[in-house]
Amino acid sequence: MTADGPSSSGDEVLGIDIGGSSVKAALVDVGRGAPSGAVVAVDTPRPATPPALAGVVGELASRFGCEGRIGVTFPGVVRAGTVYTAANVDPAWIGDDAAGRFSEATGCEAIVLNDADAAGVAEAAVGAARNEAGVVLVLTLGTGIGSALLHGGGLVPNSEFGHLVIDGHDAETTTSARVKVDEELSWAEWSGRLDRYLHYVDALVNPDLIVIGGGISAEHERFLPLLTLRTPVTAARLGNDAGIVGAALAARSGIPVRGRNAP
Repeated sequence: MTADGPSSSGDEVLGIDIGGSSVKAALVDVGRGAPSGAVVAVDTPRPATPPALAGVVGELASRFGCEGRIGVTFPGVVRAGTVYTAANVDPAWIGDDAAGRFSEATGCEAIVLNDADAAGVAEAAVGAARNEAGVVLVLTLGTGIGSALLHGGGLVPNSEFGHLVIDGHDAETTTSARVKVDEELSWAEWSGRLDRYLHYVDALVNPDLIVIGGGISAEHERFLPLLTLRTPVTAARLGNDAGIVGAALAARSGIPVRGRNAP
């Protein structure tokens, strides 16, 4: 990968994105920074225990015939392949060697990183934050709120800005995309909550750019114009493929596993 992002095609890496609702996988052309074929999605098992999720990851890997390194995202803090927190999956994951478990299940070396961090890596490499030299905050709005913090294109891993307590509530319990659906909020009502949250996190981080991802970003024209931040806010470009692409880029380049995440 160059400073300007991927520039050639033909090199495929399997990316697997574990979410609270589904597990998605695709071969990714890491030169182009995009899936090279269809994305396969299956429901996240309930309960999403380590053996159950590892079984799903193994099945998906076998469909694609993985070779060498693969990238796998996880909805929680991951350091050196070990899980420290688990959001929307079984708490039995905490303390588990996810990298070792997924490597054993797939027969391939698995690089494991936080799901929002993977989305951030993808957006910085080929998406809305490409060539941004300053501080970028990527927020993925879905079942919860994930966050990725980048500086000069480099990842500061395992930020958890979705769990900031605002007005006495964990932010993702009032502002996630799922909350909008569950509470049947209008776009104006939900955008007001999002605006409140963004002002709060903006004051803490002072980013040069905020990127909103997750499935709801496809409807960005309904809520971005309602926000009142001075900091630029834009929609992610990779949509629901960001985690898959970022996982594959991480497996190829090793960028997110440096520093505290390094083995």
